[in-house]
Amino acid sequence: HYLIHYIISGKGHYTLNGKKHFLSAGDAFLVYPNTEITYQADENDPWEYTWVGFTGSDAAMILRATDFCEEKPFIRNVPNGDDIKKQLIHIYDARGTEFENALEMTGRLYTTLALFINAASNQPQSNSTNSYVQKGIEYISANYSYPITVEDIASYIGLSRSHLFRSFQSVLGVSPKEYLTDFRIKQACYLLKHSNLSITAIANSIGFDNSLYFSKTFHKIKGISPKNYRIQSKKNTRNS
Repeated sequence: HYLIHYIISGKGHYTLNGKKHFLSAGDAFLVYPNTEITYQADENDPWEYTWVGFTGSDAAMILRATDFCEEKPFIRNVPNGDDIKKQLIHIYDARGTEFENALEMTGRLYTTLALFINAASNQPQSNSTNSYVQKGIEYISANYSYPITVEDIASYIGLSRSHLFRSFQSVLGVSPKEYLTDFRIKQACYLLKHSNLSITAIANSIGFDNSLYFSKTFHKIKGISPKNYRIQSKKNTRNS
């Protein structure tokens, strides 16, 4: 999973690929999955930080729209650092084992990531592109349960289909269609695990009007059928 740290006060350093980076209050750094790093507080002025760990199919795509990158996984003097700190604290305050806790934590996480995107030091054209993609994501989130198309998304934003495609590719690294499909399959995974709805009902509720096509798409992305995914999920829940 990914780890974002925001430094509230003090100083410290972390080492990546043998190189030590010194950071202080107002800076943020990102730890990528499968990456070996060390980080340590300064002896004389130890840092205090707040952090969040997360994963998900859209995590890498969203982070590509920020100033974080694997070559430079830190941001100095984050412009809206106070707002980011508040959201990270809100995530902690929302912790719990109930569904509403997970929902609020996820919402706060997306808000935090949006703040990093807004703070990204892109050119004006890139900021416009980010805005188009953000509007596209908002439209998909609100309408994925309907049989919407890429043309519908482009029309809502006021772009041509080709312009929308280029915007999604430049910011997220995937096409609008791929993002829409991945989003729907994520919702399907949740319903398969946490509801007793039939496969057909789940397909219909996430915008597929053909359950066979849904099953083929699900298997292509997840490598397993919806039915077997449900069986495995239930089994893992009982064993955990």
